[in-house]
Amino acid sequence: MKTDFFNDQLENNTILISPNQGERYEIGNNSFTFKITSEHSNDQLGIYEIILAPMSIGAKLHYHRYMDETFIVKKGILTFETLEKNFQATTGSVAYAPRFSPHGFRNDTQEEVVLLLIFNPSSKREGFFRGLNEILNKTPIDPEKYLKLYNKYDSYPVDSSDMIPTRE
Repeated sequence: MKTDFFNDQLENNTILISPNQGERYEIGNNSFTFKITSEHSNDQLGIYEIILAPMSIGAKLHYHRYMDETFIVKKGILTFETLEKNFQATTGSVAYAPRFSPHGFRNDTQEEVVLLLIFNPSSKREGFFRGLNEILNKTPIDPEKYLKLYNKYDSYPVDSSDMIPTRE
């Protein structure tokens, strides 16, 4: 069979994820829902909806070596942390953390925060969220298991003695 170098091969792979659709997990009053997964995107992109309850922490200061992370605030005010300062990301804001850029995020308000979290490439990030669900829903939280999960899925805490997403 001769290869056609001049015409595109079209495929019917478009998907639509409705607002209430996707695999959902709850950790306390927070939740995350898989919207576009590694399976959907051939491991190129992961999009996850995160709901942070009032005064909750999404992640403490960490970085990634092999993926970029983008935050799109859909509702509320997200505190986005970097090495040098904190930003108040309001509804409609976009925060981008390229590889090797330490960042963290939390809700410092009394109102719910809803955001889209985008990883590229996705590096099978769904495994990380499933592991978080298992680790953070147990008391006490096992820091060794947490760090092992973090490192397996390309997350590295800036301070491993202060990496568990809880308030003192």
